[in-house]
Amino acid sequence: MLDRDRIIAKLAELDAYLDELRQIAPSSYEDFQRIEKKRSCERLLQLSIECVVDLCKLFVAQLRLGLPSEENDLFKKLEKKGVISHGMGKTLRQMRGFRNILIHEYAAVDDELVFDYVTKKLGDFKSFKNEVLGALA
Repeated sequence: MLDRDRIIAKLAELDAYLDELRQIAPSSYEDFQRIEKKRSCERLLQLSIECVVDLCKLFVAQLRLGLPSEENDLFKKLEKKGVISHGMGKTLRQMRGFRNILIHEYAAVDDELVFDYVTKKLGDFKSFKNEVLGALA
């Protein structure tokens, strides 16, 4: 059984991170190059993606889909159960990979990739939220 309140609270946390990110989103690549802007965007993206992964973990645990062998397995389990679409599973695997770059290769982060995420891919989070809310209905 799904703990709707816990899931809704985690979605609200995700919304808060994304709202902050939208507030500081750079207007141009030059604006993004300011160190405080760049690091803020990186951190808020990391937190947003971690929130998405946490939501996936909640679903897998609450639906008793078994122990995932790794994070990508979370997405496969949710796809198989119909909680998320195959396309969303692919998007989440890409997000997870990007988060790993942000965490583990901090000095080697591609600024253009971060800028692209902030300016063009925030809609992926909204799509994820819509699929999760659909699964709660």
